[in-house]
Amino acid sequence: MNKALPVKKVKTNSTTYAEAGVDIARADRAKQRIKLLARKTFNKNVLADIGSFGALYALDKRRWKAPVLVSSADGVGTKLKIAFALNQHRSTAADLVNHCVNDIAVQGATPLFFLDYFACGRLDPAVLQQVIAGLSQACRSNGCALIGGETAQLPGFYREGEYDLAGFIVGIVERDRIVDGRRIRPADIVLGLPSKGLHTNGYSLARKLLLEKAGYSLDEHLPRLRCTVGEELLKPHRSYFKPLERLAAAGILKGAAHITGGGLPGNLPRILPQGSGGLEARIEVESWPELPVFSLLREIGNIPDEEMLRTFNMGIGMALVVSPRDLDKAEAILKSLRERFYLIGRIVRKNRGNRSDRF
Repeated sequence: MNKALPVKKVKTNSTTYAEAGVDIARADRAKQRIKLLARKTFNKNVLADIGSFGALYALDKRRWKAPVLVSSADGVGTKLKIAFALNQHRSTAADLVNHCVNDIAVQGATPLFFLDYFACGRLDPAVLQQVIAGLSQACRSNGCALIGGETAQLPGFYREGEYDLAGFIVGIVERDRIVDGRRIRPADIVLGLPSKGLHTNGYSLARKLLLEKAGYSLDEHLPRLRCTVGEELLKPHRSYFKPLERLAAAGILKGAAHITGGGLPGNLPRILPQGSGGLEARIEVESWPELPVFSLLREIGNIPDEEMLRTFNMGIGMALVVSPRDLDKAEAILKSLRERFYLIGRIVRKNRGNRSDRF
C-alpha cells in the first residue's frame, strides 16, 4: 500500500509586483509630471484631465457643418535606436507627432487630439519625461491636444534602456473639403517640399551602412554632413501642416502625399485617381538638391537609384499636386510661409513602357 508523502512547507517572504519588475509607485509619480506637460496642450474642447479611463473631447458644432473625423496611427521605428544610444528622446517623440499630423493633413484634416503608447521593460522617469516633453511641444506647435495615452511596463520584453513609442491622432475636415486626389488630371503640377534628412524611414539600412559597414561612431563629425553622424540621424521629421492647411483652405490642393516608407514611388501613386486609363507621376529626380546624407549612403552601400528612391525620401518630405492655372497662387502661398519648394514633376497618363521616372 502506497502512502502519500507529506507536503513540505517552505517559509518564504512575500514577493511584490515591484520585485517582479513593475513599479506602480514609480509610474504614478512619473504620470503626475506627465499631467503638467500634457495640460499645456489643452484647449476648451478637452473635457477630462490626464488619468481618466477615457479621454473626452467635444467638437465645436458652431465651427463644423458636416464634419468628418480623420485618424491615423504610427510609430517611430528604429530611429529610436539612435535616441537610446545618445540618450536624446525629445526629438524622436516630436517626430512621432509630426508624422501623424502629416498623415491626416494630406487629406485636408486639422489635428484635434493625440494619444501615445509608451512601453518599456523598466520605467525610467527621466526618459519618460523627455518623451512627453517632446510630444507636448510638437502637439502645441501643431495646435493639437495631448489628451491621454498608455505607459506600459513589460519586464523581460524590452532590453534595458529601450522602449517602444507609438502615436494615435484624430483630426477633422469638412466633408466637401476632403483632399483625396480625385480631381487630379493630366498636366497637373507636382511640387516637392524638402525634408531635413531621413525623417523616420530607412533607418534600419542607414544604421547598417553608417555604423556597421562604414564603421562610423554616432559622435564622429563628418565634414561632408557638417555635423556628427548622430546629429544627422536625429534631424527632425518635419510637420507640413501649415502649408497644407493654407493650400487646402484656398481650394487649390488637389492631392498631397507624405513621403514616408516606400519613398516617392510608393506614396505618390496612393493619391492618384483610378480609371480612364490611369494616371502616374513623371518625376524629374534631379529637380531638387540631394542632401549629402543620401549621396553618402548610396556610396557606402553601392545602392542603385531605384532602391534609394524606394527606401528614402531623398530630400522630399511632402509632394503636392496643383493645377497649372493655380501654380502662381500656390507659389505665392508657400513663399508667404517662407516654405521652400521645388517643381519636381507632372501628372501624365500611364505609359505601358517601364520608365524609371514614372511612379
